Amino acid sequence: MQTQSVSREIQPLADVASLALEEARRQGASECEADASLGRGLSVSVRLREVDTLEYQRDRGLAVTVYFGKRKGSASTADLSTSAVRETVDKACAIARYTAEDPYAGLVEPEALAREIPDLDLDHPWDVTPERAIELARECEAAGLAVDPRLANSEGAAVNSQRQTGVYGNSLGFLAGYSATSHSVSCTLIAEAGEDMQRDYWFTVARDPADLEAVAGVGRAAGERALARLGARRLTTRKVPVAFNPDMSRGLFRHFIGAISGTSQYRKSSFLLNSAGEQIFPAFLEMLERPHIPKGLASSPFDQEGAATRDRELVRNGVLGGYVLGSYSARRLGLKTTGNAGGVHNLLVRSQEGALDPKAFLGRLGTGLLVTELMGHGVNGVTGDYSRGASGFWVEQGAIAYPVHEITIAGNLKPMYRHIVALGDDVDVRGGILTGSLLLDEMTVAGE
Repeated sequence: MQTQSVSREIQPLADVASLALEEARRQGASECEADASLGRGLSVSVRLREVDTLEYQRDRGLAVTVYFGKRKGSASTADLSTSAVRETVDKACAIARYTAEDPYAGLVEPEALAREIPDLDLDHPWDVTPERAIELARECEAAGLAVDPRLANSEGAAVNSQRQTGVYGNSLGFLAGYSATSHSVSCTLIAEAGEDMQRDYWFTVARDPADLEAVAGVGRAAGERALARLGARRLTTRKVPVAFNPDMSRGLFRHFIGAISGTSQYRKSSFLLNSAGEQIFPAFLEMLERPHIPKGLASSPFDQEGAATRDRELVRNGVLGGYVLGSYSARRLGLKTTGNAGGVHNLLVRSQEGALDPKAFLGRLGTGLLVTELMGHGVNGVTGDYSRGASGFWVEQGAIAYPVHEITIAGNLKPMYRHIVALGDDVDVRGGILTGSLLLDEMTVAGE
């Protein structure tokens, strides 16, 4: 039996999950799993120095899944009392008895379960009072507004602190849980010059509040970014090199992960169908999954099914090494789970040729478009067709010339991935996909 020394917060949830598993077995389930969770949080926002919102969050829940052979039933509740847990299991069992059989249904294979639960240093509660959170938000916004008189308006600054505790258990003897925190500060400001109004934002996020950027720095960055967009122009339609800043690059790689997920593969709804072992990216690009980075925003000792998370080379020399699988999608494809039920864990995107510093990166771009914001949802996951509204900066001879807006960039993701020519060293660590800027040799830019 896989267990874990549990904290004061985890033990009650472990008891709830154990009760659910015991009740499911008593009702005749051949397999069962339970996920109990408790979340707490504080969110504060201010706008033009006045408090806009102040919210406390406290959520708890239990999700139960039972199997009668290959019949599956699920139920959930926000009431963790003994009677509610028993009733929830009863409902799940009643559903399972009447559902159709699914030959791929069932728990993860026993050999895939996590045998050791490493401490990834994910739990750093922030003892911030509402009064202090309001003070920090005001300081953040004020620092931004003070950058320039043209910053006369604001969409606000926010401070958030969240702590989530979860326990997962199943009838294979697995029972483990941990707590994780996430804290953030953000600010969005509006710059005005005559009738020209432009907005932009900045934010910082971390597991540990000590790792957050200074709130005044967040405000100043938001103000400087908004000012830089004043005087934005439209472009005429053309084909040019296009670069994406790190935040936008993350989105491009997120589409890649969606395309190689087990669900997209077995449903045949992917533009990268049956692409394992194929050259997807240029040979210099690699993607490494590192689930056990201390304090990592996507770190996890096990996935949503209790399967162990492990280091993995997802892409090597531009070649896709395999798919992103949970146990169900793996069975549908005749494969084994990769410990990715729920998604990837800290995907590092790297260049084996070496990433470029910002000056060298713009020099490699030469004359073209630097995208800093994308709008709309014009991405077709089946065909890979890509068309998004965009704004950013026009670059000439390796230097930013002027801001641009109201344009559309278009292409197809499959050739776009192959035509990546450089990565920047400005890696953004504020998410589960850690990448710098990326440069494509050419895209269509539609404007006037």
